[in-house]
Amino acid sequence: MNIVDKINDLKKRKNAVILAHYYQRPEIQDIADFVEDSLGLSRKASNTNADVIIFAGVRFMAETAKILNPAKRVFIPDINAGCSLADSCKYDDFKAFKEKYPDHKVITYINCNADIKTLSDVICTSGNAISIVNSFPESEKLIFAPDKNLGWYINNITGRNMVLWDGSCEVHDTIKTEEIVKLKNGNPDAKLLAHPECKQVILELADFVGSTTKMLDFTVKDNSKRYIIATETGILHKMRLASPEKEFIIVPGEKTCNCNDCEYMKLTTFEKILDCLENETNEIILPEDIVEKAKEPIIKMLTLS
Repeated sequence: MNIVDKINDLKKRKNAVILAHYYQRPEIQDIADFVEDSLGLSRKASNTNADVIIFAGVRFMAETAKILNPAKRVFIPDINAGCSLADSCKYDDFKAFKEKYPDHKVITYINCNADIKTLSDVICTSGNAISIVNSFPESEKLIFAPDKNLGWYINNITGRNMVLWDGSCEVHDTIKTEEIVKLKNGNPDAKLLAHPECKQVILELADFVGSTTKMLDFTVKDNSKRYIIATETGILHKMRLASPEKEFIIVPGEKTCNCNDCEYMKLTTFEKILDCLENETNEIILPEDIVEKAKEPIIKMLTLS
């Protein structure tokens, strides 16, 4: 048996499912049972009949799967797969921040740790953030955390004045405007698609702003043949599979390669997935009180979505 056959055999024997985010390596996406963005994976996690969930993503995603499935066993291939955005919002700091605005409701982006979710009234993703915000009366005072760029974008679209936590994703926030302008000038026939975690100036230059799923859908339905993509490199795999006749140009990050990789998303390998299945390593264990408190705002999001 090769390693993929071993993984598939163990999946059947243990009634396991592999959930993978669009930012995973292409080969990991190809062996996953479901490949989605954060909202789609939350839905899949809440509806699965599997006994075991292998989450090919980062830790906050695996935590969300555990919160939605406390009776199931959830594993992450690499326990060090963190998130720069989630790490920018620590529990004690955010609790103190929230206490400064006692009359505000809290909308928290799903890209945060489980303990932050317990301080939230409702969770959102980049795909449903605007509809979640609009579910509150216009007079409602709101805090949005932890991504300031997504928060600015929502404020701009909705006309709100949400109080924003000062956090960001290093993959999106470090994309340089100069690179965007250079690519646009060199490829005048290509449309710029940007994730709302990018900086304000990049979002203002974009032809389309949306979550990974919405960007993917746009490239399938749109008539253009070339696109400049301002998000993590992993989404290119599904874009190319869905539209092989089209060309996709990734905006490079600060590193020397022509890519914009999240180092944490790229930690997952076949060997680590196999280790999870064979030896049941890196299981996500959360305190019961955290699970109960964090589940309420996630379920509210799923209901509103």
